Amino acid sequence: MSLSGWVCVVTGASRGIGRGIALQLSEAGATVYITGRQENTLKQTAAQVKERGGNCVPVICDSTKDKDIEDLFEQIKREQNGRLDILVNNAYAGVQTIFDNMGTKFWEMDPSIWDSINNTGLRGHYFFSVYASRMMVAQGRGLIVTISSMGGLRYIFNVPYGVGKAACDRLAADMAVELKSRGVASVSLWPGAVQTELVSQLILEKKTPQGEDSKFKDVFANGETTEVSGMCIVNLAKDKNLMSLTGKVLMTCDLARRYGIRDVDGRSVTDYTSLKFLVTQVPYLSWLSAVVPSFLRLPRFVLTLASSRF
Repeated sequence: MSLSGWVCVVTGASRGIGRGIALQLSEAGATVYITGRQENTLKQTAAQVKERGGNCVPVICDSTKDKDIEDLFEQIKREQNGRLDILVNNAYAGVQTIFDNMGTKFWEMDPSIWDSINNTGLRGHYFFSVYASRMMVAQGRGLIVTISSMGGLRYIFNVPYGVGKAACDRLAADMAVELKSRGVASVSLWPGAVQTELVSQLILEKKTPQGEDSKFKDVFANGETTEVSGMCIVNLAKDKNLMSLTGKVLMTCDLARRYGIRDVDGRSVTDYTSLKFLVTQVPYLSWLSAVVPSFLRLPRFVLTLASSRF
């Protein structure tokens, strides 16, 4: 119970990665406020938390409605005497929209797709972070984790998705600049391919012909469960060197290696930066994976160079 007495907020915790994070934080002893728009799915998460002996407070909160967000933090102040230790910005409403428009160019789509993808998953993150930071700065400690993805580095899915994820990374980094002197850490977390409910429905259960789509499906078939991100956050929160990581983009595979984390089903967490994994993604080089040592990894500066616009 390493987080006993801690107070956390996880947005978009009614399913997927948010639910997995809420389960792990509560299992570690924290009181977790979970948000979502649907009462029935929130109650399902709360029931799972209770089954594991955790403490969970489900709150119906639409991340696109400013009043809902403000009311949530007023509730936490009243019920927890102003204490807040962790905010996880996870809420996201664009998955179905993304898959409904796969292969469609941005000029061929209604421009309102921007709002579908980024109102909850970017604007909402900023609003939650403002209110959470006010509480954390007042107590001189705290951790804000913004869930992002590789889409912040390279083109994935569509234009609004990539712009939104790059903005999430920048949000975490710039907040860290202003929060560091107040004892509050802010990081961006990149999960790997995650087997969420929607991914299972839209990718894994779908019949796919051989080719790029099949390779994409294979990556998710071997992906991490929704609870890996939660295990990473629990360990990160208790890391004595947490402030040395503030402002950075952190990958679940790196944190799994740092803290010795294995998935809930016992599997090792796929390291997407290992040369062994990367060569398997290149058809004419896949045979090399048998001889490439698992400890060889792509240097992080290579990722930085890959995203350079200069």
